[in-house]
Amino acid sequence: MKQIPDFLKEFEADLQKYKLGYIEIKATALKEGEILDFKQSKFLGKPYLPIGTDYPKDKAGKPLILWAQLNFLEIPHLENYPENGILQFFVSADDWYGMEEHKILFHENIDFQPKTDFSFLTEDLYKDCPIWCEHCLSFDKKEEYGGTEDFRFDYLFNGKDAWDFDKTLNKTQQKEFEALFYHTGHKIGGYSYFTQQDPRDFGQENENDISLLQIDSTNEIMFGDVGVANFFINKNDLKNKNFDKVWFYWDCC
Repeated sequence: MKQIPDFLKEFEADLQKYKLGYIEIKATALKEGEILDFKQSKFLGKPYLPIGTDYPKDKAGKPLILWAQLNFLEIPHLENYPENGILQFFVSADDWYGMEEHKILFHENIDFQPKTDFSFLTEDLYKDCPIWCEHCLSFDKKEEYGGTEDFRFDYLFNGKDAWDFDKTLNKTQQKEFEALFYHTGHKIGGYSYFTQQDPRDFGQENENDISLLQIDSTNEIMFGDVGVANFFINKNDLKNKNFDKVWFYWDCC
């Protein structure tokens, strides 16, 4: 965990109350010829679907695209998150920017024979996908003290919010401050990052208080103009492994 720098020591006791665990995700684009197992964690690619399970489709009957698959056997455990099973994030092929056409599936038992024929997922379905190629994923458990964009981080530094306090710091201090509270990148849990403003400020805070997954823009992933995508869930739903009401949101500069 990153250490509290000296210029923030006076706030350390208070910041401990905001500490959250999260999983940092490293996504590596596959090289030509590389193939991931159906059960492996991934961005894009072919999902684990037991034989007999219908592939998720939009209202018009068009296949959704697997944006992310998380196998919790590969992921360090976070409180309230599953310890096993596979969680999948399917999103509209050509209307993902509308944020309405998506489906979250959770397979608690992954011992069933998987479906292997996905020939219906033709190349044209991926032409508008913000994730441009398949990625393998690795995971590292970490902790953080807050996030400048997240509505849950409402701490005041001597009466100033994080943004106003940041302006009072010198350049070296600003870099250290932003490293602690400015959380870009791919991640599970912890504090969310937005290019504009946390939409949960406008009535969603009690319904979707937990960050389920964050996917950020990189060289091979691009949400609009260098944006970020987030999936949120209610804490009780997460505990109960109920993923029917997951809320998808993305924004960009």
